[in-house]
Amino acid sequence: MLPLISTAAISSPRHRLIPTPTGPRKRSDVEGTSKSYYPLTVLHVSPSQRVSHVCKSFSPAFFPSINSTSRPPLPWPAAVKRDRRTTEEETTQMGKANGGAEFKLVGYKNFVRVNPRSDRFRVVRFHHVEFWCADATNAARRLSWGLGMPIVAKSDLSTGNPVHASYLCRSGDLSFLFTAPYSPSISASDPAPAASIPSFSHHACREFAATHGFAVRAVALEVEDAEVAFGSSVAHGAKPVSPPVVLDGRAVMAEVHLYGDVVLRYISYKNPEQESDPSRPDSWFLPWFEPVDGSSSYPLDYGIRRLDHAVGNVPELGPASSYVKQFTGFHEFAEFTAEDVGTTESGLNSVVLANNDETVLLPMNEPVFGTKRKSQIQTYLEHNEGAGLQHLALVSEDIFRTLREMRKRSGVGGFEFMPSPPPTYYKNLKNRAGDVLSDEQIKECEELGILVDRDDQGTLLQIFTKPVGDRPTIFIEIIQRIGCMLKDDQGKEYQKGGCGGFGKGNFSELFKSIEEYEKTLESRRVTESASA
Repeated sequence: MLPLISTAAISSPRHRLIPTPTGPRKRSDVEGTSKSYYPLTVLHVSPSQRVSHVCKSFSPAFFPSINSTSRPPLPWPAAVKRDRRTTEEETTQMGKANGGAEFKLVGYKNFVRVNPRSDRFRVVRFHHVEFWCADATNAARRLSWGLGMPIVAKSDLSTGNPVHASYLCRSGDLSFLFTAPYSPSISASDPAPAASIPSFSHHACREFAATHGFAVRAVALEVEDAEVAFGSSVAHGAKPVSPPVVLDGRAVMAEVHLYGDVVLRYISYKNPEQESDPSRPDSWFLPWFEPVDGSSSYPLDYGIRRLDHAVGNVPELGPASSYVKQFTGFHEFAEFTAEDVGTTESGLNSVVLANNDETVLLPMNEPVFGTKRKSQIQTYLEHNEGAGLQHLALVSEDIFRTLREMRKRSGVGGFEFMPSPPPTYYKNLKNRAGDVLSDEQIKECEELGILVDRDDQGTLLQIFTKPVGDRPTIFIEIIQRIGCMLKDDQGKEYQKGGCGGFGKGNFSELFKSIEEYEKTLESRRVTESASA
């Protein structure tokens, strides 16, 4: 059973939630409404004083064990622990209550994009993505080699962390964190064990890996104020997972439930204007992460620069998207129906949510039924044992160079790619791409298996890997967006979010390649069943 509210940050001897003796007080949230809150403080009892406190104020409704100064705040009661199925059911019910029951897609052709700038808190960017796994060392090295992301930082036994091993891979602004548990007996023998990720739980991580295999646990956003983001999210229906914790007086981290066993993590910095030291990960990533020795990380760079979007698969799109929209204030950026994206054999429905600046894009998919073949989304849900993150779209500054480097390593620890489209796809590509790509570039697209699409604003180049783990679940998309260049108030040039769309014109080809891939997984089982 995975705890809905992580107790890791408060259940060790180093962390305690203490209600103030004044009882509940009033505090206006970001929308101006007044609610009762209990101020909470986490006291760090070890000499190092790593985690200074859990931030100011949270509603007692979400922390029912804390109702007086005399009652011990630990252990958390069973009432605030949730079975994964219960969590998903509550999300569905809450989503329906917030409009999910009346949810209806209009399709790509009828969708009108409007940005109401409705965020409930200031979102800066994607900060990092954390994978929970059984072996962080090998997972980090695999993706480092496959994607050209050097391992640049660590928090493990060598840095004084007996709770979990965490390794950070980074390329440009893209950060992947890989975390695995140590034996609980190791930290149990430490009088004050210190995890660098305060929400980490041995039990939850092990069950997560057993249930989902290699998968994403957290999508982290850098926000202006993590405490405000958490408080506003919970006030607007988000299920809390880990309350805001101040890390070494420099950063704040908090988590709410996103979908399945995936959390949305908020990160903010106490002094965001302070210039960071590239040689010190604790100054630009998180406290207590130390640089990796140069001999331990190969200097790789395939041109991948940032995370463009993180896609989730859910059983029901209406409740799930309504739930996230309600607590974040994000708006609908795009939507697609089975008629837009499906083939004659299968399909999906999809909605893309975006923040005000449209720099954080969160698409969500649901399966459709009644088709000849099972939806690829349903296949994912079955193998993942529930909702989860399906794929991560990574932006390359030069997709041709990136793909050449990645394909060199496909057979030696790198990633394999989905089958390329037929030659007829590239014969018609010039008409679709216009003059954006030269004849030489179109030829290179065919050689590398790159798909091309465009909308009224820009052009998208994209390609998909096969699933990166044992299960046919999570995979990687490599993209390059061309066009849509704007200037900010300081005159700095930037690219508009979602430029070129999401490959609507390629969905049919992509579906066919995924269907062909899934058929290879099914053929052996079908043959064996027939001969039995």
